[in-house]
Amino acid sequence: MKSKVTLFFFISLFALILSACSMAGMDHSNMNMGDKDAETKKEETKDLQATAAAETITDNEFTLVAQERTHNLTSKKSVTAWTFNGSVPGPEIRVQEGEEVKINLKNELKDPVTIHWHGLPVPNEMDGIPGVTQNAVQPGESFTYKFTAEVPGTYWYHSHQEGATQVDKGLYGSFIVEGKDQREYDRDYTLVLDEWMSNMDSMDMEETMNIESDNAENMEGMDHSNMEMGPKAELAGPESEDMAHDMSMYNIYTINGKSGESINKLTVKEGEKVRLRLVNAGFMSHKIHLHGHNFKIISSDGQNISNPQEVKEQLISIAPGERYDIEFTADNPGEWLLECHGDMEGTDGMRTLIQYEDFSGKSTDKSNNREELPAFDLTSYGEKEEGEFTLDQVYDVSYTMDLNTQTTNGKQKFTINDKTYPQTEQIQVNEGDTVKVNLVNNSKDDDHPMHLHGHFFQVLSKNGKPVEGSPLMKDTISLEPGDEYIVAFKADNRGNWMFHCHDLHHATAGMVTQVNYEGFKPNFVPDPAANNNPE
Repeated sequence: MKSKVTLFFFISLFALILSACSMAGMDHSNMNMGDKDAETKKEETKDLQATAAAETITDNEFTLVAQERTHNLTSKKSVTAWTFNGSVPGPEIRVQEGEEVKINLKNELKDPVTIHWHGLPVPNEMDGIPGVTQNAVQPGESFTYKFTAEVPGTYWYHSHQEGATQVDKGLYGSFIVEGKDQREYDRDYTLVLDEWMSNMDSMDMEETMNIESDNAENMEGMDHSNMEMGPKAELAGPESEDMAHDMSMYNIYTINGKSGESINKLTVKEGEKVRLRLVNAGFMSHKIHLHGHNFKIISSDGQNISNPQEVKEQLISIAPGERYDIEFTADNPGEWLLECHGDMEGTDGMRTLIQYEDFSGKSTDKSNNREELPAFDLTSYGEKEEGEFTLDQVYDVSYTMDLNTQTTNGKQKFTINDKTYPQTEQIQVNEGDTVKVNLVNNSKDDDHPMHLHGHFFQVLSKNGKPVEGSPLMKDTISLEPGDEYIVAFKADNRGNWMFHCHDLHHATAGMVTQVNYEGFKPNFVPDPAANNNPE
């Protein structure tokens, strides 16, 4: 088994040599390696192919170190970031379906951290939720995550301790499980989307962090797996703090931790099959437009779509926590934009180029990111097939989740059925139960991307209209104001699992509940000194 440190050394040395030769931005998936055959090239470059933002780890045992570093968003703007292994995003992890994975988290930050494996159906004790599945990992300490990567797809990982702060500061990375029967692609790029504040290191950010820190102190020592927590619970949580957050403060949009001209181009050759894995690690939805090519959406949240059709000139809206994989054939030589559409201050920075290697002409493609192009509709896409669940079947458990926003005494909170976590009503299930959840967004102005841990759910209907295309399996679904979705899942992964909004400001301010299995007991004892704060 390779040493992760050794791998990092050689990749770093290799990158340094390339830089010295004025070859920065080179696509490592297509290196000239002399007389070696294609299969040898493929094996030797696999570790270097995916993202250009950080190293790629392909071992099944490695270490992630949480540490503070200066991070360059552009050539002119740097921020103090919290990183995994010194980069934002952290290392991309690529493992094989069925592979047993061991990840050692070492915390070199001043605050406790955890790692949540977003979308991966891991054992409950490996889910990385402080106070629910483990105690937060203290400064100077370590924790080892062990699980089997059973379901292929595009996932990501991030801290779940004070997430609205820690994810905001850069504690995330992509996690790819390559399927045994997965189609081979000539290029396989991962693009992690995020947004930053240009004044991130100013007093405004520090004040926000202090608010969340105060909120964490109110919740420290609480066992969130049990809602009957006595008088302390009445004083805890978002009711005690003003957690409203001005999203216009986010004015630098990034792809793989870089913005504008600092984003690496995506190199292709004519005739190649290209896969783009789009991951939203931020707190805002982003509408992505691929210029100049027909493409297919082959999966959402890592789950395959049946017989996807080609689309063109449509916007894919990717909500916080969601992932979309698209494929296209490089059949239109030139330089083509992949860009975000919208009118926010940071929109122009979220764009890169699809650049053909042998193209010698002048690019004529222009940005049109202020145009409102047609929106891609996932609920009517792909080939209709019979899924595991239907709208008219009888379910063991049915639950309605009224998502709303309240302001009390000038303080904003986000509620589920008029309550905030940890007072929200749990969804109690027995192993093997079929569960139907009716999600309704009654907030006037806020989107709510709802994420279920430990399970995939099937989306059955949107706003009263049944899903018409491929059976739609997801772990995150975004509701705009007025939206109503019905989803269903099987209780087949014992534990206590969070179900929450992945705008983590909303989660911190109360929009969290849990799916709890009857009779399940966590295998850890909550430590009052651990400062456990699951959001």
